[in-house]
Amino acid sequence: MSVYSVKGKGWRYDFTQNGQRYTEAWFSTKKEAKQAEAKKREELKTKLTEAETPTDITFLELVNRRLDYVKAYKSEKYYVDYIGLARRVIKHWRGRKVGDITGAMVQDYLIKRSKVSAFSANKDLRYVRALFNFGIKQKLIKADPTKGLEFMPVEKKLKYIPSKEDVAKVLLAANPNTQDYLMTIKETMARVGEINRLTWEDVNFEGRFVVLYTRKKKGGHLTPRKIPLTTRLYEVLLRRYQNRDKEKPWVFWQRYWSQKEGRFVEGPYQDRKKIMGTLCRKVGVKYFRFHALRHFGASVLEKANVSIGSIQRLLGHENRTTTEIYLHSIGEAEREAMAVFERVSQDEGFGESLTQTLTQ
Repeated sequence: MSVYSVKGKGWRYDFTQNGQRYTEAWFSTKKEAKQAEAKKREELKTKLTEAETPTDITFLELVNRRLDYVKAYKSEKYYVDYIGLARRVIKHWRGRKVGDITGAMVQDYLIKRSKVSAFSANKDLRYVRALFNFGIKQKLIKADPTKGLEFMPVEKKLKYIPSKEDVAKVLLAANPNTQDYLMTIKETMARVGEINRLTWEDVNFEGRFVVLYTRKKKGGHLTPRKIPLTTRLYEVLLRRYQNRDKEKPWVFWQRYWSQKEGRFVEGPYQDRKKIMGTLCRKVGVKYFRFHALRHFGASVLEKANVSIGSIQRLLGHENRTTTEIYLHSIGEAEREAMAVFERVSQDEGFGESLTQTLTQ
């Protein structure tokens, strides 16, 4: 019993927490003693929380902790993007403690970043906000200085989809290994990260399908989906399998110099940003990146009247609305609607009246 009375003196509370005793006397009533005990327990709880939440962590330390987390739980693309962000923001706040960074400082950074584009500024805001929220969840910091900051307005445009001829030109200009890589992306409509992590265990020649893994769901779990092999891709992968290095599990791998380890290492493909720029310039077509091949594949299927549900499953989208972003062609329903509009407008004499006005 933590609250009790002593005859002739009154009420007191007396309890032990974390090996330390806390007591106070004398209260006129039991109710007063209980209220005082509750207040004391709340004070101890607040002190404990404050002790567990450091306020002097440096910004650099927070970035590095988040970097380790992202590498373990997020997609490869997210990790690469986060490294880019880390390099940019560290230049601004390297020597500061997190508690010294204000919303105004973040806003100034975003305004400077918006000179590149509003899209770039908004992307950095999302990443910086995730960084501070991570720190709060891990009880490393107390506050998020991005709270209340708004995204900048962005002028949305239709995604550029390369033509079949331009895709063919780029493929033909690539060296054999890169050609296989691009062909695999094109024929599966996969994300680059999915192809980079593709291993021979994921390729089923007998069933004629590949298993792709993506890290799109909350929590960073890898989610598999099966993609049937086209005849062309089956031949490409079979040839690579027959000529593979049996010690390497990846379908596409490279040997590269690791600055972190100070030596040459072998591993799966990483983000290969320069390839598409070089190939597009070489054949004289408008620049497009790997992701455009997903949009290209989706548009081909849409024009062939493949159901949006099938396209959604092939692309690995959880939401139909995401798939709709990939569908850019004008469907027959839209064309028929405009034909009706044109016919009705002419029936009401609008077209004839407008023609007379313009010729006067």
